[in-house]
Amino acid sequence: MRFFLFFLLISRVVIAQNTYPKDYFQSPLDIPMQLSGNFGELRPNHFHAGFDFKTLQREGLEVHAAADGYISRIKISPFGNGKAIYINHPNGITTVYCHLQKAVGIIDDYIKNAQYKAQSFEIELFPKANELEVKKGQLIALSGNTGSSEGPHLHFEFRDTKTEKVINPMFFGFDKNFKDTKKPIVSAVYVYPLDGTVANKSKQPLLLNLRLQADGSYLANKVLANGAIGFGITAVDYDNISMNRNGVYKVQSYLNGKAVFGYQFDTYGFDEMRYVNALIDYGRYKRTSQRVQKLFMKTPFGLSIIKTDEDNGIIKVLPNLNLSYRVEVADYFGNTTMITIPIAFDAASPVVEQEKVVSSYFVKAKKDNIFSKDNMTATFPAGTFYDDFAMNFVVNGNVLTVHDDSVPVHSSFEIAIESDKYSDDQKSKVYIANLSSSGKLGYNSTAVKGNLYTTKVRTLGKYTLAMDTTAPTISMAKPIEGCWITNEKSIQLSIADSGSGIKSYNGYLNGNWILFEYDAKTRKITYQFTNEFVAEGKNELKVVVTDQVGNSSVFETGFFRSQK
Repeated sequence: MRFFLFFLLISRVVIAQNTYPKDYFQSPLDIPMQLSGNFGELRPNHFHAGFDFKTLQREGLEVHAAADGYISRIKISPFGNGKAIYINHPNGITTVYCHLQKAVGIIDDYIKNAQYKAQSFEIELFPKANELEVKKGQLIALSGNTGSSEGPHLHFEFRDTKTEKVINPMFFGFDKNFKDTKKPIVSAVYVYPLDGTVANKSKQPLLLNLRLQADGSYLANKVLANGAIGFGITAVDYDNISMNRNGVYKVQSYLNGKAVFGYQFDTYGFDEMRYVNALIDYGRYKRTSQRVQKLFMKTPFGLSIIKTDEDNGIIKVLPNLNLSYRVEVADYFGNTTMITIPIAFDAASPVVEQEKVVSSYFVKAKKDNIFSKDNMTATFPAGTFYDDFAMNFVVNGNVLTVHDDSVPVHSSFEIAIESDKYSDDQKSKVYIANLSSSGKLGYNSTAVKGNLYTTKVRTLGKYTLAMDTTAPTISMAKPIEGCWITNEKSIQLSIADSGSGIKSYNGYLNGNWILFEYDAKTRKITYQFTNEFVAEGKNELKVVVTDQVGNSSVFETGFFRSQK
């Protein structure tokens, strides 16, 4: 059995690395490759789907098509991937280029024409195979910092065109562009007592001490337990080129030499992304920002990269039984860090008791759950959560507390609040808001039927009804009213909303709709001058900004410009 598991693991690695072409694709950038993020890295609510290439800490680097193909999708958004281009290749692979500053040439013209036709900056396009063909190495865009990017870089992905599963870029020959002789760093190992078990006199997760051995491996202090336990690690990896902390490629645990729980980041689907919250100790992450990767599953979940034994990585410590638990953490290049943890039975009473939540509301993760109190109801379909737990469900005045964000939510659930407080005229301005610890209100799209307000959300916490009657604000740092601005290349305004948030923004020059690009990070909209719609001499500008519940503001100004 042990040989069979080993054979399966080795075969899987060999197949994964030999299935994909090694010299078909080129780098999308002209500069040497340096990563600020690698494939499979643990991110908020998702695994990282590609490589983040450094771009010399600036925007505007040339981005090239990695191979022949055609542009199959274009998405422009102030959030997420920002400006993104997708290229389908004849070999069944799609490459993706994100956070772009702008497309170039006929691609940029294609996007602009579509935006003006839709009268929208935010747009998603699906060109036909013969519309935007590209050649390997062709300049398609300039690198940028758009969307939710936290600094200039190029996010680059490989996907299976048919299944849309993301694939580790290393499989396509990109490994030859890196040098990595460094072992992953395992900074912490935790033991998790499960189902009332005591481990090292504690019913709560406990940090283990690690001692470096002469062969470069680590030995943890012995775990003394009397029942079911699991383990978790925090691990990062570095290469020889950049100083960025990246994720590890492979984790595998063994019990007395038998493989019991492991995963490696080869390929996975987008519908699996949120399982990152089940893989990590989510509660600890929310409290401390530390991501502990669990090497067990109390309740199995559908992350395809996990390979486990019949006990899902949970170890049962019984009397008269000494066990040896080993964890191996590796990067793509085979550099491996090994930790050995001796385990023995011990019937000692706990010194540290388990934290208890006293509640009349108990969630069964695999069943539908509906909890109501006073005028408020929360409905949780089966599969909303990963594990069973006692929920703190409290109504205090006009605030509903649905536990807290220490428990991960996999899929959306419904909040319903009944209230006769608002008139028919006011109801369109009312929404169910999530309430932060600082008292800040967050908007959720809300349906109203009679006096019942409902919304779908994906985070536990506090919720209440809120009404927004305040219009957005529009301002210009340097007013242009009555000024000649012939030499200016653009017009920029700041837009903001203190209530439900901005829904739309539209600009009109001399009565014609014009394209304002929105940067959500800076809350600025920018119009780049073209000769179209600009009059010789006097021009009239109008900007309309509307929030999520329909409050609008209008900004108008006049300026002079010469086209000669």
